[in-house]
Amino acid sequence: MSKRLTRIEICKQDMKFSAGHFCIFSREERENLHGHNYFLNVILEAEVPESGLSFNYSLYKNFIRNICKSLDEVVLLPTNSPYLRVAEGSEYVYAYFNADKEKLCFLKRDVKLLPLRNITVEELSYWFLQKLLLDVPPGHKEIIGLIEVKIFSGPGQSGASIWRKET
Repeated sequence: MSKRLTRIEICKQDMKFSAGHFCIFSREERENLHGHNYFLNVILEAEVPESGLSFNYSLYKNFIRNICKSLDEVVLLPTNSPYLRVAEGSEYVYAYFNADKEKLCFLKRDVKLLPLRNITVEELSYWFLQKLLLDVPPGHKEIIGLIEVKIFSGPGQSGASIWRKET
């Protein structure tokens, strides 16, 4: 008998965050600072054992909620962008753009620095997936064959990153 697979989809109403950002298009062009209400959808694919329960996915719900809380009500800035220089002072974070022709100043408490190249749904979904993979409970990587993290920046607009177990 072949194994039976299932896809567990986790997308609760409270798995969201509101954050400010701007996309960087080139060395000299970026969006104006604005915000989104981001929503997360995580899919885990696994084999269904005889018990009918693949794994306890409440662990993932809590992890997802905690990450969302850490990103809520802040401005997200990328620290790995080739076009943006970020500097931290004692009270402020400065973002320099367009060969330092533009200087954006933020209170430290209002900023979350992320090791990304840009603040886009594709970069955010990859970052989130990497964090999730670091925190997969022991034994789950043997059970789970696929994890997909999809981040919506609005209805009908999302980016996703996928991890597949190597066979």
